[in-house]
Amino acid sequence: MIINSCKKKFLLIVFSALILSSCTLADNKPNFTKDTYPRVDGSTATMPLSENLAASLLSITPEEAKNYIKHNTTHNAYENLIDGKADIIFVTEPSEEELSMADLKGIELEVIPVVKEAFVFLVNKDNPVTDISTEDIRAIYQGKINNWKELGGPDKEIIAYQRPENSGSQTLMQNQVMKGLQMADAPTELKPSAMMGLIDVIASYDNSDKAIGYSVYYYANSMYSKNMVKFINVDGVEPNNENISSGKYPFTSAYYAVIRKSEPENSNTRKLVSFILSEEGQKLAEDSGYVPLGQVENEK
Repeated sequence: MIINSCKKKFLLIVFSALILSSCTLADNKPNFTKDTYPRVDGSTATMPLSENLAASLLSITPEEAKNYIKHNTTHNAYENLIDGKADIIFVTEPSEEELSMADLKGIELEVIPVVKEAFVFLVNKDNPVTDISTEDIRAIYQGKINNWKELGGPDKEIIAYQRPENSGSQTLMQNQVMKGLQMADAPTELKPSAMMGLIDVIASYDNSDKAIGYSVYYYANSMYSKNMVKFINVDGVEPNNENISSGKYPFTSAYYAVIRKSEPENSNTRKLVSFILSEEGQKLAEDSGYVPLGQVENEK
């Protein structure tokens, strides 16, 4: 999709299964060197994708790829792309502030889904609540529901953790879940600066049956899973690969390759995007633990 800066209406580019299946392995894999490889940045949760792409396309070891690829987190990656310090970033969708930042500098962003993702809600395993409705989630984060007994849980206060403004997960929370509803103000101690910090506090003994928070599925399931944290079903649907792939889970989203719209048609950056969308690129993403696109539906 191409984002016209400062407008939150997204135009989704629909990549059909035909596009993915018609790309042959031989003619779609670009020949890169470290000198010609696009400058990559992105979110914490897309680091494995970037590293495995670099390892495959530069014929380097996974360890070399880890040293070669640097991600500066979602908001910093957007800043670097807009400032011309990165050619491509792998991130969640841009926030209003990031769109405005691009607009002020006369930059138009091209935002292309590359793998599926889901926005998930986390509670401690000691919490007996297993399912929550979208309406109840909104009510919790508006400050209208404050006790777990209202949701069939213990008679205890709900501690609702958030993330800082412009973090990828906070943008998803505002755009996908709240949809314009005002979130209750949360003190700094309830806004961990890193995703791992949020998962850690939910896993802690002190928050055993009180806390709720949110993250992206890949990170919480593959990169930083904790045995004292569980995903809570939303509207009766479990967040798992099958439900994310089918779109049955209500907060299914994507990770995007974001580039500047002015990027030349045959540039190395666009060649990298084409490879990711090819059959081989999607297989690499799946082997890295992500949910491949399949056929992207017109979601927005």
